[in-house]
Amino acid sequence: MKSSERRWSVGELAARFGLATHVLRHWEDVGLLRPDRDGAGRRVYGEKEVYRVAVVVRSKAAGMSLEQVAVLLDADAPDRHRVLQAHLAELDRRTAEMALHREMTEHALRCRAHDIATCPRFAAAVADLVDGTAPGPFDGRSAEPAGVAEAVEVPGDR
Repeated sequence: MKSSERRWSVGELAARFGLATHVLRHWEDVGLLRPDRDGAGRRVYGEKEVYRVAVVVRSKAAGMSLEQVAVLLDADAPDRHRVLQAHLAELDRRTAEMALHREMTEHALRCRAHDIATCPRFAAAVADLVDGTAPGPFDGRSAEPAGVAEAVEVPGDR
């Protein structure tokens, strides 16, 4: 770390990102951060670590695990592209799921049924959950759910 470089304590850096200090310590324990130490042995973070924290925060917000982030931050990781491709596939799945949720919410706003569970069109959009054929959130299966727009149009449901 250059002597003219801005330096942050663990508390200052945690506050900057809205994190608890134990989070930064944990990220250090798992190898994501490598802060310097001052003469008293306290952690001291420079610009490089600030950017690493920003990458971890943004990556976690995008749904990456700490293990995936570690690969992202490791220039020599042999499976970097595989990890990133898998994450892109997960982002695509989540994007499709969010589009379905948006369609369902838009339909609920327009629907005449005040109890949305009684709307046949809405029921068609959740049928895969009811019959148990929907991919679970953690089972690794990836399938695009049927959208509300693809559901059967029932006269008078709007």
